[in-house]
Amino acid sequence: MEIILAIVLIAAVLFFGALISLGNEHQRKAIDGLREQTVLWAIQDLRIKRERLARDVRVDDPLGWLNKVATRICGYNLNLQTIEAVENPRVLICSTGDGRGKAIFTPLAPGEIRTMKRAKHNRLSQYADRNPLLSLPRDVTAFECSVLNNGILFDLELPLAWKGLTGNNVDEMGLMWMYLIP
Repeated sequence: MEIILAIVLIAAVLFFGALISLGNEHQRKAIDGLREQTVLWAIQDLRIKRERLARDVRVDDPLGWLNKVATRICGYNLNLQTIEAVENPRVLICSTGDGRGKAIFTPLAPGEIRTMKRAKHNRLSQYADRNPLLSLPRDVTAFECSVLNNGILFDLELPLAWKGLTGNNVDEMGLMWMYLIP
């Protein structure tokens, strides 16, 4: 009798455990569906706001815009001044207001620069004398500048500011990296 009671009790526990698991799975799917719909709604809302704002995008003061981007990233005003622009690969070199440091802006990520440095015959070898990316120190501070940390119109303003600073057109530039050399 005790054995039958134990078997019935174990079967009941397993049955209720299975019911709870099925209920939890249904709740998880429902929550995932709500989360997905919320994300889609937020993306659509940002698209609508962005389309409205994108019609009026312009950068009147490219150096002021770049300084504002650098200030957002670093947390303090660098008071940037343009020194030089290199076209291949795209690099913009600025000095800081105190004249002691440099900020280098480029669409190339740190990994891409390391790969180019390691390559024996890379496309930058002909520019080795004057390209600042090949002479970056190993412990240089790198900051990614994108829509995530500089506003929803950053990728639309960046090509306009780049053209204003360098005179070169860029179409597909959606993010850039800032390398800060003390």
